[in-house]
Amino acid sequence: MTALGLVVAEFNRPITEQMEEAALEVAESAGVEVYETVRVPGVYDAPLAADRLARVNEVDCVVVIGAVITGDTDHDQVITDAAAARLSDVSLERDTPVTLGVTGPGMSAAEARERVDNAAKAVDGALSLVESLPEP
Repeated sequence: MTALGLVVAEFNRPITEQMEEAALEVAESAGVEVYETVRVPGVYDAPLAADRLARVNEVDCVVVIGAVITGDTDHDQVITDAAAARLSDVSLERDTPVTLGVTGPGMSAAEARERVDNAAKAVDGALSLVESLPEP
């Protein structure tokens, strides 16, 4: 059975709670075990948690969930760029699929709520990678 590590950003919690529910539904319907869920303050904090999960031998893949909503500055762009780059690094350095179920940047809260299913897509992507990647 495939084991999934889940990282959930707490910032914008009402949206990320819905995203987590969508991710868990896909995992359950696929017969996947959620090995552990790690909650982090925000998307910027996700790479460390993803790295820790990717180090666990029982974890086959990691899915990161979060919603970055635009404000009055370019802060949302900075956060998503930094997190996406580091999560990609974790995936390569740990040889473990890490998928990005993070919405943003440049989104309003309403747009983020419309994209809750991106979390489910991230689970699908992680499972697809686990199945399709050859053994090292």
